Amino acid sequence: MNGAQAMVKCLENEGVTMVFGYPGVAICPFYDSILDSDIRTILIRTEQNAAHAASGLARVTGKVGVCAVTSGPGATNLITGIATAFADSIPLVCITGQVKSELIGSDVFQEADITGAAESFVKYSYLVRNAEDIPRIFKEAFHIASTGRKGPVLIDVPIDVQNAAVRKFKYPESVSLRTYKPTVKGHAVQIKKVMTQLEKAKRPVICAGGGVLLADAQQKLREFAHKYQVPVVTTMMGIGSMQTEDDYFFGMVGNNGAPCANRAMNEADMIIMIGARVADRAVNQPEIITRDKVLVHMDVDPAEIGKNAGPTIPLVGDAGHIFEDMMQIEIEGDHALWVQTLYEYRETMTEKRVANPDFIDPAEFIRKLTDRMETDGIYVADVGQNQIWSCRNCIVRDGRFLTSGGMGTMGYSIPAAMGAKLAQPDKQVVAVCGDGSFQMSMMELATMRQHNVPVKIIVIANGYLGMVREFQKNTYNARYSVVDLSGSPDLSKLAEAYGVRFLRISKREEVDSAIGEFLRGDESVLMECIIDPMDVVK
Repeated sequence: MNGAQAMVKCLENEGVTMVFGYPGVAICPFYDSILDSDIRTILIRTEQNAAHAASGLARVTGKVGVCAVTSGPGATNLITGIATAFADSIPLVCITGQVKSELIGSDVFQEADITGAAESFVKYSYLVRNAEDIPRIFKEAFHIASTGRKGPVLIDVPIDVQNAAVRKFKYPESVSLRTYKPTVKGHAVQIKKVMTQLEKAKRPVICAGGGVLLADAQQKLREFAHKYQVPVVTTMMGIGSMQTEDDYFFGMVGNNGAPCANRAMNEADMIIMIGARVADRAVNQPEIITRDKVLVHMDVDPAEIGKNAGPTIPLVGDAGHIFEDMMQIEIEGDHALWVQTLYEYRETMTEKRVANPDFIDPAEFIRKLTDRMETDGIYVADVGQNQIWSCRNCIVRDGRFLTSGGMGTMGYSIPAAMGAKLAQPDKQVVAVCGDGSFQMSMMELATMRQHNVPVKIIVIANGYLGMVREFQKNTYNARYSVVDLSGSPDLSKLAEAYGVRFLRISKREEVDSAIGEFLRGDESVLMECIIDPMDVVK
């Protein structure tokens, strides 16, 4: 067995069934060896999307996504995908080929210090020097990626190490890293303090972040909210942790969130923040959530607790374990009046959109689309105005809502949707993007065609980089700079070139029938929705 064969054997031992990537000479030994495995390889069309596709798979399965690319530009192209996963705590193992060991540091063809370049965006990285270390390194990498606060791990393997002999392959059964001992169980005393404060609270609110979904704790969150009559709001990454139509759910918080959700946070006397970073998009004034309130911050990563807001009660641990322990404690308390107050806020504070009647209203369109999607469907939003319309109007029941939250990476939706669909082929998967973000990933239509990945894609088209255009209108007195998308392709011809069914709608009366046609069957469809070029996210 050589190093490349050992790498494949490690992936088999970890139960990996799919690798997304793009080959090159420095990773060819690995891709040659994988031909002798049952692991499926997916050729994406640009390396960044290999990480996005692996992210989509990881997020819907809870398993570690895997991607593999070559050295130099292949590795550096991957960095944006790695950073996107790091910002949202998505577990990935990213394998990169590297030039021969003795040439590292001599600036040879397609050499890049990828472990150094990616240092800010990985939980850990390895440069493999000895083929005998491959089993240990891969075991550690999967362990680190999938435990504690999840995230990407990079393994850089020189081509000579891939070709070197491995005398005896033995995959470790367990991992013991002296300096890496993530806390999963919440501290019993702290949990008791939380429940004591909840019993006293008159206006408690749970703010659920992406950590709830990463812990697969959404059902436990829902049970907790109903048992103790605690209203729930979410960050962008927490969307889907509560069903949209749940009586105890009051929307997304933040700059672009629901007014009712933000008011609930402001007026609460107790905020239970779970698996959220307290970052600027969700809480742009951290002092507000600490003033005259009990702030409980629960997170599996102790470094996040207190980073942006000082909690009254810090609690380190996994959301699923903590909910289980908290629900063992019986408390008194009636929050029905507070919940009723929030119902009234929701009714009176719902913003009325005034959309141009000559175009499709994207907010109304997304509500109608998601209302008719299968209840366990997967909705993948891109970045830009389409993301905000999606966050505020998407109806999530038993499915998932995926987007790039922390990094806000345009072009995320199509490759992530591909990864989700490949991981769960029986689920309905819809990617929604703008005409700007679509053009960052439209080459993946070839991947969809080659590998028969029937993702349904919606392009909300306004001819601009809409979010930036809106910002320039409000901040720079409508002095628009490099936001005009003139020159964009005719999507009907593009769809035809890739063999994808195409629909285009531009009038409101076309929406209902077009959605039915779009969702019909399990085949790829590209639908272009023409909206007012000057529409705003309100």
